[in-house]
Amino acid sequence: MSVLLSTFITKHNTAPFSQIKIEDYVPAFEEGISLAKAEIDAIVNNTEAPTFENTIEAMDYTGDILDRVSSIFFNLNSAETSDEMQKIAQEVSPLLSEFGNDVRLNADLFAKVKAVYDQKESLNLNPEQTTLLDKKYKSFSRNGANLPEEKKNQLREIDKELSKLSLQFGENVLAETNAFELHLTDEKDLAGLPEGTIEAARSLAKSQEKEGWIFTLDHPSYLPFMTYADNRELRKKLAIAFGARAFQNNELDNQEIVLKIVKLRFERANLLGYKTHAHFVLEERMAENPEKVLSFSNDLLAKAKPAAKKEFAQLTAFAKELDGIEQLEKWDSAYYSEKLKQQLFNLDDEKLKPYFQLEKVLNGAFTIAKKLYGLTFTEVFDIDKYHEEVMTYEVTNDKNELVSIFYADFFPRKGKRNGAWMTSFKHQYRKDGVNERPHISNVCNFTKPTETKPSLLTFNEVTTLFHEFGHGLHGMLADTTYPSLSGTSVYWDFVELPSQIMENWCYEPEALALFANHYETGEIIPMEYVNKIKESASFQEGLATLRQLSFGLLDMAWHSQDPTSITDLKAFETEQFKDSQLYPDVKENAMSTAFSHIFQGGYSSGYYSYKWAEVLDADAFEYFQEKGIFNHEVATKFKDNVLSKGGTEHPMILYKRFRGQEPKPEALLKRAGLI
Repeated sequence: MSVLLSTFITKHNTAPFSQIKIEDYVPAFEEGISLAKAEIDAIVNNTEAPTFENTIEAMDYTGDILDRVSSIFFNLNSAETSDEMQKIAQEVSPLLSEFGNDVRLNADLFAKVKAVYDQKESLNLNPEQTTLLDKKYKSFSRNGANLPEEKKNQLREIDKELSKLSLQFGENVLAETNAFELHLTDEKDLAGLPEGTIEAARSLAKSQEKEGWIFTLDHPSYLPFMTYADNRELRKKLAIAFGARAFQNNELDNQEIVLKIVKLRFERANLLGYKTHAHFVLEERMAENPEKVLSFSNDLLAKAKPAAKKEFAQLTAFAKELDGIEQLEKWDSAYYSEKLKQQLFNLDDEKLKPYFQLEKVLNGAFTIAKKLYGLTFTEVFDIDKYHEEVMTYEVTNDKNELVSIFYADFFPRKGKRNGAWMTSFKHQYRKDGVNERPHISNVCNFTKPTETKPSLLTFNEVTTLFHEFGHGLHGMLADTTYPSLSGTSVYWDFVELPSQIMENWCYEPEALALFANHYETGEIIPMEYVNKIKESASFQEGLATLRQLSFGLLDMAWHSQDPTSITDLKAFETEQFKDSQLYPDVKENAMSTAFSHIFQGGYSSGYYSYKWAEVLDADAFEYFQEKGIFNHEVATKFKDNVLSKGGTEHPMILYKRFRGQEPKPEALLKRAGLI
C-alpha cells in the first residue's frame, strides 16, 4: 500500500516526502477519490432524518485522505515539478474535477442539505455552524444542483475542460520562461549590474558548462537586469522576451487558451443563472458585485492618475537630461526609476542589501511574531522535506503547546515556478476533542547565497518575505472547528489583509532594529537609511497604483462582460489599458497570455482584491500605530478576531470586531502620499 494512503508514522504526522515515489500518486488519487465517494455515500444512505451533524458536519470531515494526497502533490507540482509530475497533473485534474461535480451534482445529497438548510432558523446554530451550513448549501446551488439533468452534464464538461486549460496555460508559461536565456560573453555588457547579480549569472553559465554569463526570465535574474543594466538594447531584448511569454504563435502560445477560458467561464455563469463570471464570483466576496469593484477601482484610478502623470513626466525629464532619451519605453521604467530614486533619496538596493541577510530577516519575522502573538519558531532537523534547501520549524505558543509546523523554501530552481506563495500540507480543524494543528509552507524565489556572500535580499524581497509570512500566520494561528472554514479559507478579498499588514513592520525603526544588521560588521541599519526607506516608500506610488489597478481592470474586463465576440486578444487588451497607460505599447507583448493569477491561480475576477486589502491593511495598521506597533492588546484583538477565525463569519463582522468600525480608504491614500 502506498505510503500516501496509510497513517503517517512521522513526527507530528508530517508528510514523509522521501518515501513517496512518483508512481504512488495516480493510484493514491484514485483510492482517495473512491474513499471519499464511500464517505459521501454513507451520508446519502443514512436512513435517519437529515440533521446538521449527520449531513453538514459529516460532509466537512469527508475526503481527508484525498485532501492530503492533493495538497502534497499540487504543492510539489509548483515547488519541485518535473515532466512526470506535469503529466500526472494532466491525468488527475479531470478526475478531481469530475469527482467534485459528482458531489455537487448529487441530487440525493443536495436534498438532504436542503432539508437542513430549510429549517436553519429553528436549529439554534452558532455563527460558525451557520456559516458552514450556508457554505455547503451554496456549494450546491452555485454549482448547478438546481439545474435539470442535461444542463448538469453540460456543466461537468465545462469544468473538465477548464481544469485542463488552466493547467496547460501554466505549463506553457513555465516552459516559455525556462526556454529563454540571455547568454553574454562580453564583459562590457554587464555595465551597471551589481556584483551579486553578475556572480549568480556566472555560476549559472558554469553549471551549463558555458563561458560568460547567463541571465533568465526568473525574477532574481530578470529584475536586477532590468533595474541596473546600462545596456538599453539588452534591457529591451529581455523585456520583450518577458512580455512575449506564451504570445509567440508557437506551440506554447496561450492566446486561444485565454479566449477559450473566458468564454467557458461566461457560459458556466450563464448556465447557473448569473450575468457574467464576475457576477458569479463576487457574490461570495466582500465586494459583492462587479459594479462595486469597478466603482472602487475607478475611484482610486481617478485619485492616482494625476500623481502618476506627474511622476511619469518627472521620470521622462530625468531620462532625457541624463541620457538624452526622447521617449521612455517599458524597459526604461525600472532602470530610470532606480536612478531617480538614488538621486532623490541617495538610497539603492545595493546599499541596503548587506543589512538584509536572509537568515536574519527570517529571524526578524519570527521575533515580531513572538512579540505580537507569543509564538516561538524552533528549527528542527528530524522532519522530512521534499528538497534539501527546505527548512523546517516547530512553532509553539507561550504555554509551549505545538501551534504549527512551518516549512520555508526560499531559492529558485528548475522545477519551481516563479513568484512567492503560502500554502499548507495540512489544515487545522477540531475533531473528536482533538485540535489538529496545521502544516504551513512559504515558498519564495530569493537570490541564492554565492561562494563569497550569503543570501542578501533587496528591500522588495524583504517585504515579500513578510507578506508571505503574514499569510503563513493566518494559517498557523487558525483555530476553528471545521476544516473548510480554517486559516486562509476566507473571502478572497479578505485573504490579503493578514499578509499585507505584515509588510508595514518592514518600515518601522523599532522593527528593523530587530533584524537589519550588516552581515559583515553586525552594525544596525543606520537611521538615515530607515528614514529614507520610509520616505521612499511612497516614491512613484501613483505609477504603482495605476499599474496595479490596470491589472485588476483587465481582469474585470475579461470577466464582467460577455466575451463571446472577442477574437483578438491583443486588440482587446490595448483597449482596456487605454485609461491607465503611460508607456507606449509594445506590439510583440501581451499581458494576458502570462497573467497566471487569473488564468491559472484563483484570482479571476479577484485581482482587485490586492488594492481592496490595502485599504483594510492601511486602516488596520493605523490602529497599531496609534497604540504602539507591538501593543499587546491590539495584537491580541487582531489574532482573536482576524487571524484565528478563518472564514467562520463574514469578514466585515470580524474586521469591525477588531477595529470598532468599517475601514476607511483615507489611511491608504495618506500612506501612499496621494492625499
